[in-house]
Amino acid sequence: MTEPRRVHLLTLGCPKNRVDSEVMLGVLARRGHELVLDPEAADVLVVNTCSFIQPAKEESIDAILELARVKAARPGRRLVVTGCLAQRYADELKTALPEVDVFVGTGDLLRIAEAVEAPAADGPVVYRGAQHVLPRRELARRVRAGAWWTAYLKVSEGCDHTCGFCIIPKIRGRHESRPMDDVLEEAAVLAADGALELNLVAQDLTAYGRDRRDGTSLAMLLRALALRVPAVRWLRLLYAYPASVTDDLLEVIATEPAVCKYIDMPLQHISDRMLRAMRRERSGAAIRRLLSRVRAAVPGVAVRSAFIVGFPGETEDDVRGLCDFLEEAEFERVGVFTYSREEGTAAATLPDQVAEAVKRERRARVMTVQARVAARRAAAQVGQGVEVLIEDARGRALVGRTRTQAPEIDGVIRLLGAAAPGTIVPAVVTGADTYDLRGEVREIPIDTPSPRA
Repeated sequence: MTEPRRVHLLTLGCPKNRVDSEVMLGVLARRGHELVLDPEAADVLVVNTCSFIQPAKEESIDAILELARVKAARPGRRLVVTGCLAQRYADELKTALPEVDVFVGTGDLLRIAEAVEAPAADGPVVYRGAQHVLPRRELARRVRAGAWWTAYLKVSEGCDHTCGFCIIPKIRGRHESRPMDDVLEEAAVLAADGALELNLVAQDLTAYGRDRRDGTSLAMLLRALALRVPAVRWLRLLYAYPASVTDDLLEVIATEPAVCKYIDMPLQHISDRMLRAMRRERSGAAIRRLLSRVRAAVPGVAVRSAFIVGFPGETEDDVRGLCDFLEEAEFERVGVFTYSREEGTAAATLPDQVAEAVKRERRARVMTVQARVAARRAAAQVGQGVEVLIEDARGRALVGRTRTQAPEIDGVIRLLGAAAPGTIVPAVVTGADTYDLRGEVREIPIDTPSPRA
């Protein structure tokens, strides 16, 4: 065992990356290393990177360069780069970023202690083997880095889809599900640590269990979580692939009290031409049928989706069609992204690439439409009784989230009343902005109109 070191870890990218970071922190803590929040106080600087799209790559490079400046300020410091950028570009970055001591790929995160403790080498060292790792829970005990009352629970890794715009399968590999008992054990540990909300994440959440060929499914997992980990009050689904949303899953969302009536289901476009080029759903008509089925099966469900504008070959008619669809579908939550041309993807070599300025204008136009929809959806909640998970309290000014507001990506509700962070309280919605709600802590039946004063 080497002398304990002080380690600072910066996490970029998605919640799945955060889970990986917490696993690495757990490995380091068990080796006796000290975890510090201030990079200036650290002996070892670690940045867990993202490389999904160009802005994420740029953010990762900027973070590495910033930590390289911190490293240079004191002899003997080490700089370790982990995550998707290391997995995808380590060979090129060895030359471009000689300040880095070790690159650790997505399948080697359990080697983080080795990367921290290894003696200095003449140049960057690369740990990169498998595309992902799904260690048993006893090897992947996490050190939580966020609020104790909410946690992300990764149930699988990788993706078997071949979407034209997406590089993730080439970084993270084929889809692999964790054993259900392992997921349940981790959920119980998170609950014992105080988590009231578990957000289930994966590259393809609705594919959970398919590869195990033993009847395991996401619906089965949700039922088991609700039964065996009753201390968790809210179970939320993120990253559901549309074609795998089954009737059984919808029944669980509709009937299991612990499961939030919320589904995050990226649709990407509504144009038949764009969907075919993206290698997504069969048609816009199929998407409309799916949405009708979801809303009919789960009354009151909040649907979050994501769309891409500026994909190669997209026309003004396609954009107008997408705007019309958003008005029609009335999603509660929507994210709109400009297409990022990623080498190694099928779309990178397509003709009729769209200019960046045009992409930005189209995104702004689509988001303007969705803002109107979001404002209407928010206003419709005024008078309703809701449960609120409190996350901040300044006297009687509270900030929290309802069951239909996911952490980090959705809005919040601002309340007047008395409650402590990490508690779930009843409230009534008294006002609404475009994306956020206002309310008061008040005992009122959930999801029912408030009696008017």
